[in-house]
Amino acid sequence: MAMSESSPATVLTDIDARGVATVTLNRAEKHNAFDDAVIAELDATFASLAQEPALRVVVLASTGKSFSAGADLAWMQRMAEYDHRQNLEDARALAEMLRKLNHLPQPTIARVQGAAYGGAVGLVSCCDMAIGSEQARFCLSEVKLGLIPATISPYVIAAMGQRAARRYFISAELFNASTALQLGLLSEVVPAEELDARIDAACQQLLQNGPLAVAAAKRLALDMANREIGTELIEDSCRRIADIRVSEEGQQGLQAFLNKTVPAWSKPHV
Repeated sequence: MAMSESSPATVLTDIDARGVATVTLNRAEKHNAFDDAVIAELDATFASLAQEPALRVVVLASTGKSFSAGADLAWMQRMAEYDHRQNLEDARALAEMLRKLNHLPQPTIARVQGAAYGGAVGLVSCCDMAIGSEQARFCLSEVKLGLIPATISPYVIAAMGQRAARRYFISAELFNASTALQLGLLSEVVPAEELDARIDAACQQLLQNGPLAVAAAKRLALDMANREIGTELIEDSCRRIADIRVSEEGQQGLQAFLNKTVPAWSKPHV
């Protein structure tokens, strides 16, 4: 969608020479709150990035002091007038965007510099890791409005566990970065001035690894979660390791390790 000079893009995407994409919510004046238009932009962005074979890492970030305030007020006002069918369509659009983010083949990192409320906690939960500043704050505030965090719930529960989700879903209490770290919602907490350096270091770590193996390992974690350890699962795991051992990347990685050389994907980036 074309933007006029007076209407800057609400979602920015930048891909650097290393193959690291940064997707940035760009509504600082509204604390990066999202509405149906922003959700559609994010959905299209994630769909496009999933098809980029040279892309190695995706960072989800935002401008200003807040990561995201969740749902935009004007959007909520419009939703108040929706009938049941319209509410279903609206919820499905958000759910599909979250699904695309959760299942991106590339590793994903949430850069959480400030407040993340409501649906924004879902965005953080969909990423493979989340690095936050000490100023990060979180709140699943839906019940204060007589609502529930329904579409984000599978991802939030997977990120922080059922017991913690039960507490914060029903209490709508604010919790800080330290608590988010303890719960597993954040992977790391750093001083604000160190956030970008730590994100970059995490990207560099990921870039040392075989890109197809990283995608397969991510898929492995998603597919194996909460399954019974039986014959079917064991056979599935055996097939996956056999497949990747004989793949071009697997062979290159094994030979590099045995010959004490550096595989092509792990060349230093400057």
